[in-house]
Amino acid sequence: MTAQQRRFALWGVLALLLAVGLVFAFWPRAVPVDLATVERGPLLVTVDEEGETRVRDVHVLSAPVSGRLRRIEAEAGDEVVAGETIVAQIEPIDPTLLDVRSESEAKATVRAASAARDTAAAEVQRAEANLAYAQTELARQQNLMDRGAVSQRDLDAARREFRTTRAALETARAAFQERIFDLDRAQARLVSPIDTHKRGADCECIPLRAPVSGRVLRVMRESEGPVQAGDPLLEIGDPSDLEVVVELLSADAVKVQPGARAILEEWGGGEPLEARVRRVEPYGFTKVSALGIEEQRVKVILDFVEPREKWQALGHGYRVEARIVLWEGDDVLKIPLSALFRDGDHWAVFEADDGTAHLRELQRGRHTGLEVEVVSGLEAGDRVVLYPSDRVSDGVSVVPRRSLSSEDGSR
Repeated sequence: MTAQQRRFALWGVLALLLAVGLVFAFWPRAVPVDLATVERGPLLVTVDEEGETRVRDVHVLSAPVSGRLRRIEAEAGDEVVAGETIVAQIEPIDPTLLDVRSESEAKATVRAASAARDTAAAEVQRAEANLAYAQTELARQQNLMDRGAVSQRDLDAARREFRTTRAALETARAAFQERIFDLDRAQARLVSPIDTHKRGADCECIPLRAPVSGRVLRVMRESEGPVQAGDPLLEIGDPSDLEVVVELLSADAVKVQPGARAILEEWGGGEPLEARVRRVEPYGFTKVSALGIEEQRVKVILDFVEPREKWQALGHGYRVEARIVLWEGDDVLKIPLSALFRDGDHWAVFEADDGTAHLRELQRGRHTGLEVEVVSGLEAGDRVVLYPSDRVSDGVSVVPRRSLSSEDGSR
């Protein structure tokens, strides 16, 4: 073989290898996809939201009067009996400290009141002396009248003088008592907080008794100190009488009806708890979400259906995950929601049949966050593509990456 022939043979082999490589590179390959099987099973349409347990009737014990609260020894969880257990005591409030001028004025008032008391005491003594003289004079006039030495007019004058002086003595004694009270009032202005603390143990306090039987839920004010009338001190309730409060978006709350079934999850126990909607409150309120968005929320109240033995570990203010059931079916044709996509104005899926993806329009029904009801367009046993990418189109060859049931696809 000549050199020119060898050169042509070499280039021919290289061209053939290049052509084979191009054919191999551009040969259509099957797209690996995840598949799920259309099947029948239960479908639960719910509204999911965080909830919080609370005692049905919480009684807030407040200070009935202003005063100085003694330290509250009761602790959260302590059992109380209605009308018997004393949970707090209030003493009279301490007097204010006097400044130098006010103290001087108060001491001067005490000295003036003391002098007035002495003057009143002297008036009592003078009235007693006048009464004694009038009594003696009345006796003498009576003797003279018996002997006919004086007239009836003189005897009547002596009696009148006796009664007058006796009334004057009563007046003087009353004035004396009044001056004593004035002195006590003046001395009371000099009472300091130190004096009240010295005799605090003997002071009669106002006892605050538990209004209902149950347990102390929270102590709002534990330390000793002054309080104003109406200040909250404790919360008391019955932990065995719990309910669940769920704050739903108003758009979801309108779908919930009293009596609807609810499922409580993530509460710390091993199994979900059954509950029932008791009331949807008619009043909505604005709440700012964690993202700073204002939302209209509505409180929905749930009652436990399970026996208390199953949820007795729950207490006031515990967090739960509530799923309120809007609709449920036992034999529903369903697929994972991740297989669904919009094709124009219709919902569609890619059905995998004999290694080829076929576009199928379908009519969907109720759906959850994971599954959707198929009304028409598919049958049980069909296999659909999950999470279809832009590489999947009608007629494209597909190969299953892994086969999933609808339950697997919903996880």
